[in-house]
Amino acid sequence: MNLKKAILAALCVGLAATMALTAGCSSEKKNSKVLKVGMECAYAPYNWSQPNDANGAVKIAGSNEYANGYDVMIAKKLAQAVHADLEIHKMEWDGLAPAVMSGKIDAAIAGMSITAKRKESVDFTQPYFYASVVALVRKDTPQSNVTDIVGLQGAVATSQLNTIWYDLIDQIPDVRKLPAIDNVPGMIVALTSGKCNLVVTDIPTAKAACAANPTLKYIDFEPTKGFKTKQEDVEIGIALKKGNKELKDEMNKVLDKMTPKDFEALMDEAIKVQPLAKK
Repeated sequence: MNLKKAILAALCVGLAATMALTAGCSSEKKNSKVLKVGMECAYAPYNWSQPNDANGAVKIAGSNEYANGYDVMIAKKLAQAVHADLEIHKMEWDGLAPAVMSGKIDAAIAGMSITAKRKESVDFTQPYFYASVVALVRKDTPQSNVTDIVGLQGAVATSQLNTIWYDLIDQIPDVRKLPAIDNVPGMIVALTSGKCNLVVTDIPTAKAACAANPTLKYIDFEPTKGFKTKQEDVEIGIALKKGNKELKDEMNKVLDKMTPKDFEALMDEAIKVQPLAKK
C-alpha cells in the first residue's frame, strides 16, 4: 500500500508540474505578439483619450487613460487579424513618423494622409478612410453663408501643424494665414474663441467639432467650388516602417474586405461616442 501511495503521489506531482508548465506556456503564447500603435489620442473622431474603457476603449500604455475613436476601432480589427495584443501609445503628431521609422511603434494609425513626402520616410497601407477637405466656421460669421472658396476671401485662417490642410489655406484669396497649431483641440479653441474665423480640416474632424460645439458649422463645397486637392490629400493610411512587407500585407488583407461605406459607418459610430466636452 505504501508503494502504491508513493507512486500515486509522484504521478500527482508530475501532473501538477505539467499543468503549471502548460499554463505558463499558454500565457506566454497569448502575450508573445504585441501590435504597438501610435496616435495622438487628441484628434476626435479619429482618436481621443478618456478616463475609462467605455465603448470599447483601450488602455494607453504607461497611463491611467484609455484611447478610443475610429483609429482605435480599426487598430482592434487589425490586431485581432494578426493575432496580437493591441498596445496604444500616445504621442505628439510630429513624433509619429519618427517613432515608426525607429521601430518604437509598429504602426501609426492617426488619420494620416498618404502624401508623397511622407512616403519618402515610411510605407503606407492602402487607405482606411477617404476624407474630403472642408471649411469649419462659426455660425455667427459672414463665412458661414459662402458657397465657394472665393467667398472666404480675406478670412483669418489656421489649421494643424504639418498637415495638408494648412497648406490648402493658401488657396483662399487674400487670406490672413495664422501660424499652424499643434493639435486639433487647439485649433478648435482658436476658432471658438474668435482668434480666427476659419479652420481648414477634413470632414470627419469637422463633424466631430460640430457635434461638440453647436456654434460651429462646416461647409462641404461642391467639387468645382472648393479646395483643389489631389487624391493623396484625401486618402488616409496607416504608416509602417519601410520594408515591413509582412505587416503591410496582413493589414491590407483586412482593409481589402472593407468598403468606403464600411469606413463611413465606423466613422459615424466614432462620432456618436466621442466625448462632447471640449478639451
